[in-house]
Amino acid sequence: MNNFVKLFIAIAIVGAFLTIPLLTPMPAYADKLTEAIAKTPVGIEKGQIDPKAQPGYLGIPGGPNINVFLAFFWAVWVGWIFSTVGAFGGVMAGVGHITVFKLNAYASQFKDTSPALNRVITDSVRVSNQFLVGLSALISSFNYYKMGRLVLPLGIALALGSMSGSYLVPLLTAGKVTFKAYIGYFGMFVLALGLWMLYETTPKGMASKKKAKQAAEAFESTMKRCRAGENIDTCDLGVKVTKVSLTRFHFTFYGVEFSFSPLYPLIGGFIIASIASFIGVGGGFLLVPFLTSVSGLPMFLSAGTSAFAVLIGMITSIFSYLQQGAIVHWPLIGLEMAGIIAGSIVGPYTSKYISDLWLKRMFIILAFVVGIDYTAQGFFGIKLIP
Repeated sequence: MNNFVKLFIAIAIVGAFLTIPLLTPMPAYADKLTEAIAKTPVGIEKGQIDPKAQPGYLGIPGGPNINVFLAFFWAVWVGWIFSTVGAFGGVMAGVGHITVFKLNAYASQFKDTSPALNRVITDSVRVSNQFLVGLSALISSFNYYKMGRLVLPLGIALALGSMSGSYLVPLLTAGKVTFKAYIGYFGMFVLALGLWMLYETTPKGMASKKKAKQAAEAFESTMKRCRAGENIDTCDLGVKVTKVSLTRFHFTFYGVEFSFSPLYPLIGGFIIASIASFIGVGGGFLLVPFLTSVSGLPMFLSAGTSAFAVLIGMITSIFSYLQQGAIVHWPLIGLEMAGIIAGSIVGPYTSKYISDLWLKRMFIILAFVVGIDYTAQGFFGIKLIP
């Protein structure tokens, strides 16, 4: 692929991502939110709206006013964790919007008094998460490609499969999910992935990942030599596609050969994107286990490849959500995107100093903490973490 084609693809992706907000008629947003507010009881109690109160989130009178410093630095964390692990950016963005910024507590007030407003806030959180992880995926994909840690044919196959799932789910579910149900499903999927990744770190789980372990060890050894002052062209050791056919793709990474059938990532991309779009995340927390388990990649390759697939899925899903009338609080998203840029630039460069095993352990810890707490909240009304 020559440099002109690469540049054209990059410009097309960036242009599509940045012009998404222009593709949906803004009056439809205002009408939907205005209608939901009009149906909400007037007053100063919980579940009511005081028209005289100062506008907050989404311009709702009395809505939460989120601290700008907290929003920025949480977004830095989101960008760093996604660009480092290739996953959990959407999950951490969701944790920020749901718990840290207290939108869960706010939306829950309207569960009985104004279900329409509850669902408007739910859809807003779902699409807002995806804006953040989409931007992080864009920056991370570019950085990982330069570093030779993105398996582009595999990422394209996953992305092609994800596009249909990313479009259909918002079309079928926008405006139909309550915040409580959203949190429950959010936690359930995250917890299930944490359990699977825990299994992957056991001797039995690692036994079938010999190539991934070999490649990870070769990568870590090379990084140690670089830190010791040895001059090594790491890009030359990165992903090299050796053979491409309709039935099998072959590539090498640090001298270790891998291959995959394009059929599996196409199917996997569709299923993963459907789940991710429903709970309003990027899907990296599902893509990374898929890449390490089904495709047998080391974590050092999974992060970049996952980021590329997430990027394409996010463009599709965001477009679909906005077409269904999901509303975005642009002042907050703009501030968070600045934090995402900072965290996403740093992530790929710091990840090479963290071992493959510790990257997986970080993933598992986050999955258990978030998964257990949100599952308990959503399905049983029990809040385990203050």
